[in-house]
Amino acid sequence: MRSRNFKLRLLIGVAIALFFVVKRCSQQEVNPYTGRTQTISMSADKEIAIGLQSAPQMAQQYGGLHPNNQFQALVDNVGNKLVNNSIAKKTPYQYEFHLLNDQNTINAFALPGGQIFITYALFSKLENEDQLAGVLGHEIGHVLGRHSAERIAETEYWQGLATAGSVGADIGDMVGSIGQNTLLTNGRGDELESDDLGVKFMIDAGYNPEEMIGVMEILKAAAGPNRVPEFQSTHPDPDNRIEKIQEAIKKYKNQ
Repeated sequence: MRSRNFKLRLLIGVAIALFFVVKRCSQQEVNPYTGRTQTISMSADKEIAIGLQSAPQMAQQYGGLHPNNQFQALVDNVGNKLVNNSIAKKTPYQYEFHLLNDQNTINAFALPGGQIFITYALFSKLENEDQLAGVLGHEIGHVLGRHSAERIAETEYWQGLATAGSVGADIGDMVGSIGQNTLLTNGRGDELESDDLGVKFMIDAGYNPEEMIGVMEILKAAAGPNRVPEFQSTHPDPDNRIEKIQEAIKKYKNQ
């Protein structure tokens, strides 16, 4: 009886796993702007809608928008210059740039569909317009690279496999752990891809890409000596990012 129940559970688990594998295969598509094959479960219009819906709440979490119109205008001008002089202009995304009022959290991030944010804490540490272009170019890279949409689809996939493992053979935790490590690794890849795209956007818009290295130094100093080890983080170590940025600068300057 116990053997029969185990076989039944195993069959159900295999069926669930097969469903999510087939589903993932059906969601594979080539990003026309990066040439990379990705798992995507939503349209560009859906990404835009999610970003627009989430933007007010995200701004609120960081103390709202910064009241200085001159600073906001600078962020807008640099962001729009990057978009208008790169392949980002050819995408369906609605790029909008927001300076957040948070004066303590050094951060910049992008929501799906083109909503891009930078905190005043980071903005105030930047030494010139080129470094601001480096930050915003990196975030535009996340949007164009469809990284949020890809992470959502991949998370659904690994959650499905973990469910199948729990039902079929009590290995859900192990599958979940594998999935988490995979998502962390992929997340680091997203950051490097965005750095690479950011360098290209800077060059295309006439900014000095070397200044992105200065941004990495600022982030490295902000993290301090107790920063999270790379293997536990979605972000590569700043020193590794600097090395890849230098490679990207050579690549795009020689094109």
